[in-house]
Amino acid sequence: MSLIDHIEFAVRDTEVSRLFYERALAPLGFELIITVGPEGTRTGGNRHGLGTNGYPCLWLHEGEPHGKGTHIAFAAEARSLVDAFYEAALAAGGRDNGPPGIRQHYHANYYAAYVLDPDGVNVEVACQQRS
Repeated sequence: MSLIDHIEFAVRDTEVSRLFYERALAPLGFELIITVGPEGTRTGGNRHGLGTNGYPCLWLHEGEPHGKGTHIAFAAEARSLVDAFYEAALAAGGRDNGPPGIRQHYHANYYAAYVLDPDGVNVEVACQQRS
């Protein structure tokens, strides 16, 4: 069980970011779970919750400064899912920030890929198991 329940951060445009994350994280089983309109948020902007198995663990909202310096990482159970994320994220408009491969400086089995989202958030998917 992960000790992190959910992650939320501000984005410039929730619709652009929602589409990016839906497509980029589809290989991991992510989908849109819930949308909260401006009337139900403290920032007065839209808020989208994405996740798996009906639970929104990734929240995107607008109405505050966005993105800079943010890094989020998702775990994958197979290296092929890291590769699929990378291709899906680039196809969804992400920018390469490190293609799939071993990151020896972490450890011999750390296989990861990095893509910048529409706001410059560094999104990583990592598999820390042997091939």
